[in-house]
Amino acid sequence: MEIIEIKNLIKKFPVGKGEFVALRGIDLNIGKGEFAGLIGPSGSGKSTLLNIIGSLDSPSDGTVNVLGKSVGALSTREAAQLRKSSLGFIFQSYNLLQVHTVYENVEFPLLLLKYDAEKRKKMVMDALEWVGLTDKVKSKPPQLSGGECQRVAIARAMVKRPSIVLADEPTANLDAKNSHNILQTMENLNKELKTTFLFATHDEKVINYLHRKIFLLDGKVEKDELIRSN
Repeated sequence: MEIIEIKNLIKKFPVGKGEFVALRGIDLNIGKGEFAGLIGPSGSGKSTLLNIIGSLDSPSDGTVNVLGKSVGALSTREAAQLRKSSLGFIFQSYNLLQVHTVYENVEFPLLLLKYDAEKRKKMVMDALEWVGLTDKVKSKPPQLSGGECQRVAIARAMVKRPSIVLADEPTANLDAKNSHNILQTMENLNKELKTTFLFATHDEKVINYLHRKIFLLDGKVEKDELIRSN
């Protein structure tokens, strides 16, 4: 089942009096439960493509359907609803709320979805158990290591059990040991919950874990390799 369908995607950005074409006719489908990555050097278009799939940006031309919704046709409110209900995001900079506890950071997406307190508590503790941080519920981000912060970010992304998790260079700020722990956690969640993971990366540590490798160069898909199916 294809949950991301992209046809002839073009993305242009104005530059001075001209324009920069970041994506040049991308055709790509991602199925449910894939553990895939957009791979390429800086400027290849991988983060731009991830942002469009995540409804943080819109196509200049072509179509991008995510969970049956055309990203380019969504209003600002509809795009926000798609992100809120069905998408999880993991960034290299963690983006945690520094003055709030681990529990509160992970709970935040559930407050937006207006779950009641009892259900929120169960879901937050489940998510923290997935990433091995149930003993850090009252800690705040400045008290945590980089690896722990990224595990909190994963728990926050996963707490609502989204259909798709989009991860932009999630291990860029981590050493090798923490990177492998993070990637094993995400691979396990992919296997157990059938959540689709799509990375944007040029990190070899991430690339070695991917089940599918989609190579981008100059805004085009240069190569698409299925390493193993789930």
